[in-house]
Amino acid sequence: MKILAFGDNLITPEMLRDGLKAFEKNGDTVEIRDWSHKTVEDLQNDNIKIEQNGASAVEINDSKLLDGIETFDLIITQFTPISKNIIDRAKKLKYIGVLRGGVENVDESYAKSKGIKVINTGGRNARAVAEFTVGMILSETRNIARTNSEMHKGIWFKDFPNKNKVPEIGGKTVGIIGFGHIGQLVAQFLKGFDADIIFYDPYVNEKEGFKKVDSIEELVKQSTIVTIHMRADSTTHHIIDQHIFDLMDENTYFINTARSALVDESALIKALKESKIAGAAIDTFEDEPLPKDSPFLSLQNVTLTSHLAGTTIDAFKNSPKLFADRFLNSINN
Repeated sequence: MKILAFGDNLITPEMLRDGLKAFEKNGDTVEIRDWSHKTVEDLQNDNIKIEQNGASAVEINDSKLLDGIETFDLIITQFTPISKNIIDRAKKLKYIGVLRGGVENVDESYAKSKGIKVINTGGRNARAVAEFTVGMILSETRNIARTNSEMHKGIWFKDFPNKNKVPEIGGKTVGIIGFGHIGQLVAQFLKGFDADIIFYDPYVNEKEGFKKVDSIEELVKQSTIVTIHMRADSTTHHIIDQHIFDLMDENTYFINTARSALVDESALIKALKESKIAGAAIDTFEDEPLPKDSPFLSLQNVTLTSHLAGTTIDAFKNSPKLFADRFLNSINN
């Protein structure tokens, strides 16, 4: 099998060479090309365009990147867009491998119409996201980020939005919406804090040590901290809406390190403005980068981060090996 792998600023060609050695041991030929940008920010800006508007939003025009593409059986990419035009040129293509959980940078429906299988690397950054989620919970409930910001201005800061009701995680009920790999890791971590974990996921059966509930409504009514870890699709779009926020109370904290499309931002902003909930910590937004006139920026009871949850050197470094092992296992067994 002849393989073309695209590196970038975050999964570098060197990481690809190390991580894809299993293909060479299998007798396959691997060629690596580099779609790195001048800066990581430039790469992320292109990725935002692609995630919001599809694989054709950023077309590859560098002939060196596409030279001989008609000879490859498998293309491996992290952020490099694989559009209809590239698929049409790749006459021998049988597989497209994506080194992350989502496949937004691939024209998946067109690939499937051509009999090309699109394979993602689910769970490749699950630990990174789960650890970050715990950090966001602590940062918001214990005012870590906002205190740090004020301390750097020379202010000994104590005037928190929740100053009279700062909680501990121990003994509190944490509700996890979506109990796949990430959700279960978050649950395991928070068990170490002696939290009581309940979860909602229609596709996951009972899990020992954790209580499954039958609806999101039931979950939020019982939870002091609510965190969501679902995939974003047509069935989960704005699954957290005004109705769900109305069921929360003034002691509830809401965390989203998953996808912005899961949450009705206007309803969340309203809940925060009116102090209907205690606070929130948000890593993904409808508009990225976050506009300078975003209502989020005027709120004191929310921790904001710039889409960082899955971004660790370990997640990037391990992705090629994880994909190679899974791919070879699937076709050899």
